[in-house]
Amino acid sequence: MIYTITANPSMDYVLNLAKFNLGEINRTGKAYTFAGGKGINVSRVLKYLGINSTALGFIGGSAGDFIQSSITNQGIYSKLTPIKDNTRINVKIKAENETEINGLGPQITQKEIDEFMSNFSMLTSEDIVVAAGSVPPALGKNFYQDLVKTVVNHQAQFVIDTTGQALLDILPSHPLLVKPNNHELAEMFNVSFNGIDDIVYYGKKLLNKGAKYVIVSMGSDGAILITPEQIYQSVPVNISVKNSVGAGDSMVAGFVGIYEQSHDLLAAFKMGLACGAATASSEDLGKTDLIKDILKNIQVNKI
Repeated sequence: MIYTITANPSMDYVLNLAKFNLGEINRTGKAYTFAGGKGINVSRVLKYLGINSTALGFIGGSAGDFIQSSITNQGIYSKLTPIKDNTRINVKIKAENETEINGLGPQITQKEIDEFMSNFSMLTSEDIVVAAGSVPPALGKNFYQDLVKTVVNHQAQFVIDTTGQALLDILPSHPLLVKPNNHELAEMFNVSFNGIDDIVYYGKKLLNKGAKYVIVSMGSDGAILITPEQIYQSVPVNISVKNSVGAGDSMVAGFVGIYEQSHDLLAAFKMGLACGAATASSEDLGKTDLIKDILKNIQVNKI
């Protein structure tokens, strides 16, 4: 089973405007409301692929009720922990540029944290846990590290989608996959990249520090998969980019879903690329038919 963790989920209110004028009254065109959060995005895309997962996290208030009903209506199984405080609401403005206003996150009590952690008593060595996204301040700086210790103690595998020092601190616990983009990777080592060779060099450092596999996403330039035996680079897909929110989560979902089923790294990488591109070319997350269409055109080369 794949378990996704969204420590700081959100109700995302997405507004489409022809133009956003700061300090003035703006009137929207289309508006959408989605259950947001990186782990929830992973569960949603997995469902489009016909792969089951269990969504874990904290939800409270009317926004939390919206998230619960939304993912339930999509057929996603969940064991979300109820909290007294309110789940955050994020506002995403899509005009000439994308602007995001993200809430800080709720207060969470120790009792609520203990209830959340009790959900891991069922983990086995066959399971994969995907932990992704921000952590509300109430959970403290070591939340992911404590979480990983619990996962490792149950001999399960895990994917961590975080960046910076938080990612470097997790690497000795041997995550199945880490997925920084090229900018995040450069910042992690305080360097500038002059080409693919530099990206590969520092991506390999993440392997040497403990990651089992590394994907470095490069926006419209595709992505690189780094394994202990081989390095693969994707050929950029010709799509019309409409959306950057959730593309990385979709890539993680595609990779993890296929890897869990087959352990075929190349097939998992290709599906990750297709899912990421499908989301980038959609208003919301990429759905089944579009993912399948894009997958037919995915090309990957050894480097």
